[in-house]
Amino acid sequence: MQTTKQENMQFSSGSLPEPQIGKFLQMFPALRQRNFRLFWFGQFISLIGTWMQTTGQAWLVLQLTHNDLALGTVGALQFLPVLLFTLFGGVIADRLPKRRVLLGTQTFACLLAATLFTLYVTHTIQIWHIYILAFLLGINNSLDMPTRQAFVVEMVGRDALANAVALNSSVFNMAKIVGPGVAGLVIARFGEGPLFLGNAISFIPVLFSLILLDPTKLFAVQRKTSATPIGPLQSLNNGLKYVWKTPAIFLIIAVVGIVSLFGINFNVVEPLVGTELLHQGAQGFGLISSSFGVGALIGALSIATGNKAPSFKKMLTRAAMFCLGLALVGLSHNYLLSLGLAMFTGFSMITFTATANTTLQTIAPDHLRGRVMSVYMLVFNGTTPIGNLFTGWLAGLAGISIALVVNALASFIAVLVGWIKRGPAEDNLQQSLSPKKL
Repeated sequence: MQTTKQENMQFSSGSLPEPQIGKFLQMFPALRQRNFRLFWFGQFISLIGTWMQTTGQAWLVLQLTHNDLALGTVGALQFLPVLLFTLFGGVIADRLPKRRVLLGTQTFACLLAATLFTLYVTHTIQIWHIYILAFLLGINNSLDMPTRQAFVVEMVGRDALANAVALNSSVFNMAKIVGPGVAGLVIARFGEGPLFLGNAISFIPVLFSLILLDPTKLFAVQRKTSATPIGPLQSLNNGLKYVWKTPAIFLIIAVVGIVSLFGINFNVVEPLVGTELLHQGAQGFGLISSSFGVGALIGALSIATGNKAPSFKKMLTRAAMFCLGLALVGLSHNYLLSLGLAMFTGFSMITFTATANTTLQTIAPDHLRGRVMSVYMLVFNGTTPIGNLFTGWLAGLAGISIALVVNALASFIAVLVGWIKRGPAEDNLQQSLSPKKL
């Protein structure tokens, strides 16, 4: 693979028809790379479909079971394979061509969505079908997520990495704004079925974007070679040792893991926020979910345009803001106030997680990036089964308000400990950001 310096020169010297476009691309340097632009736009369409299905599936589970714990069970089954297999997904991401892996995982996800739609329109859908499909999607995600995360630097290079991570967060949250809002309207008028079909169709653009990527324009990555072949278990062990011995990475993994376990699993109880706390129907539920997305989008764009170096103080401050917002969402019974609090919580969450993601990828060496990001995805998404079950159980026992406040408090304790212990991690980060390390 080759770097894209020549492509950048050609792109900036003759292919920009308007000065405004050039200024726009200076603000978002990752979009100067054709490969990343293709992938970014394809992901946007696909993620809209994903959020439509997520919203429709949650609503369908409630209609089928009228059980708070069932929502937690679906989330747990979807993320349990991430807990079990994502570390090996990181090993595969470091060994195989990432574009080829992503073509396979995105195709399989498309087939799962089509299967859910078929079961729905034939009126044979049962709750155990949703459980199985959620588990299969989790297996697929355990390979897709670390591969997709590690592939970003190959599309944009290190200099535009922070911008690319923020743009990926922005497209994720633009989809979160559009998807649930549309889903609420569709459910109210047509039911959940069209959402599942829409998700299956939405994978077509991202598959075409992967097919159209130019492998010769990817940035070269350094791959560590060994005289003797290393098995998968030894490769995994090397990655885990690196995470354990690198203070900055370990601190991020630890804090993100606890906050994700207790805090960033509120998606599973969003329908309960809409129904139990705010007494809204499908449309109101969709707007609450979209409000989280609006705040997160604003946060992601603020990071993308700011282009500032990672900072542990900022990261932990934003994590504390997220904890506060989550607790207030649980305490609010006013619909308009809850919409504003949801935006604040989304803003805080994405600025926290995007900074953590960028810092990890900045520090991690090329030959270990897939494994480092697999550990990150393990604690970010893999702990969700436990968090979902706990939150669903606590919501059923004590109510959704108590569940969110307890989760926010547990998350804040982790943030506070991280603040106290951040000294060695900050030193490690500064060494990684020095010219010798770049």
